[in-house]
Amino acid sequence: MSSRAAGSVLLRHLGPRVFGPGSAPSAAAPRPPLLALAGGGERGAAAAVWMRLLSTSSAAEAAVEEEVAASKGNAGSTAAAKVEAAASKANAGSTAAAKAEAAEAAKEAGDGKKGVVVSSYWGIEPSKLVNKDGVEWKWSCFRPWEAYKTDTSIDLSRHHEPKVLLDKIAYWTVKSLRFPTDIFFQRRYGCRAMMLETVAAVPGMVGGMLLHLRSLRRFEHSGGWIRVLLEEAENERMHLMTFMEVAQPRWYDRALVLAVQGVFFNVYFLGYLISPKFAHRVVGYLEEEAIHSYTEFLKDLEDGKIDNVPAPAIAIDYWQLPANATLKDVVTMVRADEAHHRDVNHFASDIHFQGMELKQAPAPVGYH
Repeated sequence: MSSRAAGSVLLRHLGPRVFGPGSAPSAAAPRPPLLALAGGGERGAAAAVWMRLLSTSSAAEAAVEEEVAASKGNAGSTAAAKVEAAASKANAGSTAAAKAEAAEAAKEAGDGKKGVVVSSYWGIEPSKLVNKDGVEWKWSCFRPWEAYKTDTSIDLSRHHEPKVLLDKIAYWTVKSLRFPTDIFFQRRYGCRAMMLETVAAVPGMVGGMLLHLRSLRRFEHSGGWIRVLLEEAENERMHLMTFMEVAQPRWYDRALVLAVQGVFFNVYFLGYLISPKFAHRVVGYLEEEAIHSYTEFLKDLEDGKIDNVPAPAIAIDYWQLPANATLKDVVTMVRADEAHHRDVNHFASDIHFQGMELKQAPAPVGYH
């Protein structure tokens, strides 16, 4: 409350008492002690006026406090009213927003029955793909035109006879790695195949990456070898995706894959930098061992030691197999792929042994 308002209140309560006609005290009413001490006359009148002023000032202060409290109460009630109004508006707004969201969800649900269009953040709608039978394509890891039917008539018995020292080192290095693998996996060919593919998919990626960087540094073509090696790595990875549908690796199988892949990647990377012809020869002998492992896998399938389950759907679409294909058909295709990789890597090593670079010889693009 302002000072002007306080003064008006004080005058309103003090004026009648100070300036109004005073009533004579009754005989029965006792005199205040101050008046009794002051006695009569002018001193008594002055004391009476002073006492009246004191009583009226106290009453005025009490009235001022009441007015202030009332004004505060009015202000508080006004603020509370404003808060309640804001809350009611917020509730009304949230209710309206909830209704709008519910209406939009219902609209989307209705549109979903007609067909939801999936688009990426950049607004690129994925193209609808179908296979040769007109069925919608369900794989995102490869496209229908990337599927193929490998040549299973390839000679599986071909072997590069090591004659020079470097070839002998590569050959016996691979042979020494087969012994612990046989002990660990024994006849568990499903898990063995997964382990083999996690390693076999590394060389193509490393070789393709290094050739890619060399092509960028020297401003030169690669002769198609970047594509060939990257396709080899992708093909080996698809082998892994296929066998993941057949066998479930255990925790120690996964731990072994992490360790072996980590070591093999770095060793092969350094080996390729030092001697590409040695690196490709090692891969060629690794593929020969893979052919042997898949041949043993097929024998167990034919003898009934391993269930010849239906082929996974991803394998049927990738190798263009018939709908009633089995695991035996899948392993046959994988073995043929490994034979082609064997030929490609021995061929690349021979090019280096002749003192040439890979770009000087046409790459076997599309060799399946």
